[in-house]
Amino acid sequence: MSVPTYDQFIEPILRYLAATPEGAAARDAHEAAADALNLSEAQRQELIASGQATYKNRAGWAHDRLKRAGLSSSAKRGYWKLTDAGITYAAQHPMPLAADMIEQLALGFIDVKLKSPTDAIPLDVQEQPAPTLSSATVSPDDRLEQALRELREATAADLLDNLLQVSPNRFEVIVLDVLHSLGYGASRNDLQRVGGSGDGGIDGVISLDKLGLEKVYVQAKRWQGTVGRPELQAFYGALAGQKAKRGVFITTSGFTAQAVDFARSVEGIVLVDGIRLVGLMMDHEVGVTSRLLRLPKLDSDYFDEE
Repeated sequence: MSVPTYDQFIEPILRYLAATPEGAAARDAHEAAADALNLSEAQRQELIASGQATYKNRAGWAHDRLKRAGLSSSAKRGYWKLTDAGITYAAQHPMPLAADMIEQLALGFIDVKLKSPTDAIPLDVQEQPAPTLSSATVSPDDRLEQALRELREATAADLLDNLLQVSPNRFEVIVLDVLHSLGYGASRNDLQRVGGSGDGGIDGVISLDKLGLEKVYVQAKRWQGTVGRPELQAFYGALAGQKAKRGVFITTSGFTAQAVDFARSVEGIVLVDGIRLVGLMMDHEVGVTSRLLRLPKLDSDYFDEE
């Protein structure tokens, strides 16, 4: 027998986390769901193309759906915990969940995006969600595009969760790694973390040339609250104190409209919010690995007569 589809993992994951309200390691939730579904040893040994156990992959997608529905969270790295809404939902909906409720959890929240603070404004143009097409009318290419989009969104959410859980010092190092991956500094040694007390709002310095004549100053804030105009003004003042012409302010959260307006009114400040940051991490594979898929396509020229 094949491993059950990910929607069939949703209720076992929900019930296990409801029974452990303090939260549980993801690996324990994987095993609890496998036990609840009576998976055989052969089913537990089945692997997807990346080498991950199929049942663990599907349990992960089930938890992704619970997260998108606001019922669960990644309390810390590799650790799952129901939200207050999730605990209430489990209590109000005894086993077994009706088929339409499972379908709603599995499919109803696919388009839920990364959440920014309510007073933050997007720095990038927001993509419109792709229309939902019935399986009978979706071409294989369309399904592939949809799957890639969904995988990217899920990875972005996981990245942001992990960024919020690392220490401030580690976050500053990650930010410098991202900037180096973008081509700043001839080598990683050209990007130095400053940080600590008395840093004047400067967390990192990038030397754009070997002599260090041209520098970019960085402030990296692992915040959940929105960054406002006062923080940008303080950063601008720190730049002036360093006689710096360029600065990058990076945060895991977002920026208020007033902060964005201030950054636009002065020269040399670039803003990077959480959504843009995780996008850069995925595009440049910082904290992310990618796998290649070989997609066959007919080469019609090969069959032409000479």
